[in-house]
Amino acid sequence: MLRILLASSALALTTACATTAELEPMDSAAFVAATPMEDDFDRPVEIVETAVALPLPGQLMPIGDAGDRRRIIRTSVSASADPAETIAQGRQSALIEPSVDGYVNAIQVYPYTEGALYRLYASPGQVSDIALQPGEELISVSAGDTVRWVVGDTISGAGTTSRAHVLVKPISSGIRTNLMIATNRRTYHLELEAVTSGYMAALSWRYPQDELAGLTARNDRAMARESGSIQRGLKLEGLNFDYRLTGDSPDWKPVRVFDDGRQVFIQMPSDIATTDMPPLFVLGEDGDAELVNYRVRGNYYVVDGLIRAAELRLGERNQIVVRITRTERHSPLVAIFGG
Repeated sequence: MLRILLASSALALTTACATTAELEPMDSAAFVAATPMEDDFDRPVEIVETAVALPLPGQLMPIGDAGDRRRIIRTSVSASADPAETIAQGRQSALIEPSVDGYVNAIQVYPYTEGALYRLYASPGQVSDIALQPGEELISVSAGDTVRWVVGDTISGAGTTSRAHVLVKPISSGIRTNLMIATNRRTYHLELEAVTSGYMAALSWRYPQDELAGLTARNDRAMARESGSIQRGLKLEGLNFDYRLTGDSPDWKPVRVFDDGRQVFIQMPSDIATTDMPPLFVLGEDGDAELVNYRVRGNYYVVDGLIRAAELRLGERNQIVVRITRTERHSPLVAIFGG
């Protein structure tokens, strides 16, 4: 008797999960094409990189006659022929001075740029603090004048919050030198000038490239999270798997179909992104043609609203059709194993 019951249960389950049956008679013209929609939840931050013109010499010329252009070319050639003048101009164009907008409390925060020269105004009897990026390891510090400038380093914090500091102090005013700091991440070039008053207590940097990399990593995590999530707040106990798949059996045939009482979820194969996504045609819950929207999230079609039947169609003449039909619940086994 037990064997008969088990055989009957297996037969009922196989019938409920059948996916190769022929299409039931139903007017194909009654199906209305569902409208694909974009997801309405917050997207990850979109990063747009803008092109920056390179200051190539001789590329930007003023409009004028040929004589003017020849004079400009001769002038630029003669000016660039003097190495001292060229070095002075290059150094001056790379020098970044402190600004009022760059101050955070008593700290001057510079935007870090590779190859830039950062100005530091110091004063005798005062220590100026050069704070590096948290977690950045100090390798070496080199100063041009180590006789009239006192240079040292220290570390604040511990573990992942540790931060290297370079401390500088002149012994007199009216002197200048340069400072190069090498770390495990980058190099810093500074121009030090000693003044009698108005010294800079501290300076540090912000790092646009690191911020951009952080946004990119956050986008990757957000996209991975979205691709693995169907719907927020979806409760397993309220899911209905009473749907039947009939018709053709292409590679893109849905794995299962279920609803939560508000939306229908059509799970496609995991490799659906490498194939053509078939359009969806639906019949309303009452059997009437309805305009329905749906969204694609990962390998799921998420249909806004409940449907009586739907068809996934691919092709024009010899269409491949997979029909999805909602059925009445006959057994708890269907809810457990899906249709």
